[in-house]
Amino acid sequence: MNLTDLLTEEHIITDLACRDKDSVLRELVSVLTDPGASITEEVLFDVLAERERLGSTGIGNGVAIPHGKVKGIDRLLVSFGRSLHGIDFDSLDGKPANLFFVLLAPENSTGVHLKLLAKISKMLKEKEFRTGLMQASSGEDIFELIKKRDGEL
Repeated sequence: MNLTDLLTEEHIITDLACRDKDSVLRELVSVLTDPGASITEEVLFDVLAERERLGSTGIGNGVAIPHGKVKGIDRLLVSFGRSLHGIDFDSLDGKPANLFFVLLAPENSTGVHLKLLAKISKMLKEKEFRTGLMQASSGEDIFELIKKRDGEL
């Protein structure tokens, strides 16, 4: 499965306004919900916040991949956010995070979301890719970088 089958430009926030961990999660789920949807932003936030209580998803090198399983959704949900100033996310290396991928999966899913998590992690291990995401001038440019790298893996 390609990441860009799930991620659209509308799910990309090029400059997160928030300054703390909870606000990051709230801002990143805000682009995933539809006003008429049965799953609210609060439900999505609660899933991510609960996962963060188990241990930070800040993996280091300026990257965090908040994720979780949600009862009541029928497909994977993905968003991306970039913080130009960096946000304390309790990352493994103790440094602020700048690049955030949120992945929310249906409660009964198993392999697909794990494969996507692995793919995102692999993409973000590459310094050149992280640098490109930080230097991109628009959501469209970010999407194109992700799409290009996604197709290579």
